[in-house]
Amino acid sequence: MRRPFLDEPITPLAVWSARLALFAVAVAALSVIIVRSGLLDIGPALATFGAALAFAAAAILLALASFVAIWRNGSPGLGRALGGLLLGAALLAYPAYLAARAIKLPEINDVTTDFSNPPRFDVLARLRPPGRVEYPPRYAELQRKAYPDVVPLQVDMPVRQAYDQALKVVTKRKWLAVDARTPSPTHRQGVIEAVARTTIMGFRDDVVVRVTPLSDGSRVDVRSASRYGSHDFGANARRVTALLADIDDEAGNVPDSARTDEPPQPKAAPQRRQAPKR
Repeated sequence: MRRPFLDEPITPLAVWSARLALFAVAVAALSVIIVRSGLLDIGPALATFGAALAFAAAAILLALASFVAIWRNGSPGLGRALGGLLLGAALLAYPAYLAARAIKLPEINDVTTDFSNPPRFDVLARLRPPGRVEYPPRYAELQRKAYPDVVPLQVDMPVRQAYDQALKVVTKRKWLAVDARTPSPTHRQGVIEAVARTTIMGFRDDVVVRVTPLSDGSRVDVRSASRYGSHDFGANARRVTALLADIDDEAGNVPDSARTDEPPQPKAAPQRRQAPKR
């Protein structure tokens, strides 16, 4: 008489590691949806993401404990334990990267190319939290040391054309332009206010571009500021330098013959020669 074959049960620690890891991914995805859709305030969204990280850490701990149990007892469940470990580690990788950057970079969340006269938020000032409208003067020295490459851009073209190139770049980046003030004889500066989104979480950061006429061209200043948090992990500085580099590239593509504010002159009509009289 043959004995029935009984499968050895999977180690419960491995099962729960995989379950917690999957649940952590689902909670993290929910927090991203909350932030990007704006359904709730930023506080509940961050709390939800923090809970996802806690579940991911618990999944890693359970996976490590299951490895010990599998080694001692020879129980199945190695695949689930590895899955829980890898999912949990993948979820914690980006926050760990941000923590490493936070150690090296200053705790600022507002970056500008002009310390003496930073571009101002006007329309966006109504959307920013209280106390986050003006550029903090104490940030200037910290920014200068950490991001020496954040400097104004000077282009060899009139202010209206430089403004058009800047607006073109903002549009290409698919930022939400909430205000665009074209330079005019009464208001010589051109100003663009736009809302950018971070890549993963979709946090809203505010950007203002100011184009000022010079005697030999135009100057472009940019300010980028996070709405929430005390540390931007270098995101605003990267955004400013990348934006100015793109504007410089666009300005370089404009032919020299088109670098003028004067309207094109109409071509003179060709003169007809009269046939000689016979």
